[in-house]
Amino acid sequence: METTPPIEVKNLTMAYGSLVLMRDLTFQVRRGEIFVIMGGSGSGKSTLLKHLIGLKKPAAGTILFEGEDFGEADASTRKRILRRMGVMYQNGALWSGLTLAENIALPLEEYTSLPPEAIAEIVSLKLALVGLRGFESFYPSAISGGMRKRAALARASALDPEVLFFDEPSSGLDPITASRLDDLILLLRESFGTTIVVVSHDLASIFKIADRALFLDIKQKTMTALGDPVELRENPPSEEVHRFLTRTSEIDASLVSTPHLSTAP
Repeated sequence: METTPPIEVKNLTMAYGSLVLMRDLTFQVRRGEIFVIMGGSGSGKSTLLKHLIGLKKPAAGTILFEGEDFGEADASTRKRILRRMGVMYQNGALWSGLTLAENIALPLEEYTSLPPEAIAEIVSLKLALVGLRGFESFYPSAISGGMRKRAALARASALDPEVLFFDEPSSGLDPITASRLDDLILLLRESFGTTIVVVSHDLASIFKIADRALFLDIKQKTMTALGDPVELRENPPSEEVHRFLTRTSEIDASLVSTPHLSTAP
């Protein structure tokens, strides 16, 4: 029986120079779960994601991927570990000068020795999986924002990674399109058993897809909650967690530091 967690974080401190963003982060991501990193704006959600995928080194602490110290790994080990990950960035990060097919083929060409015919077949399958069959020759600028997100998801899953990372996947999408993207994330987990880590502040998405969620508290500069988000909402460990998980659009608006404009005639 597999006992080593795909991701294990021990006493992680995240910092920019002398500015400590978060400290004492310790948690595991379980195999086959959808794990959400949540918190308010500026709490370090995306910075934590950068640490998990190796774009930023810890100021202190350790990040283990399948039991291996990612931060201290040599170049060949890092490349092998990265080959087992897929990342969908917040804006999709598709190459504007490449078609959707060429975007998705890129990691296959870089990390495998598959012939062009096999790569083309995989590309078609991945686009079909996200509902974009027939859009192989389209450029990113020619499709909608939701379609670009789905194309980015197809590229992130091109190598059939063991762990998929998503940075604010529903950002900039209308609620219906965001919900459909959540459905795709759930489908990936159910169909392939993929371990998925999602950075999100979207409550509808968090409650829909998360098996467990980690809360980063910007005031205390550390994690203050970890568990099923529904249970955390019903039994919040702190007022900050309660406010985050029960907020409404009216509450969100009041947190924006701009003058209130009356809509009364």
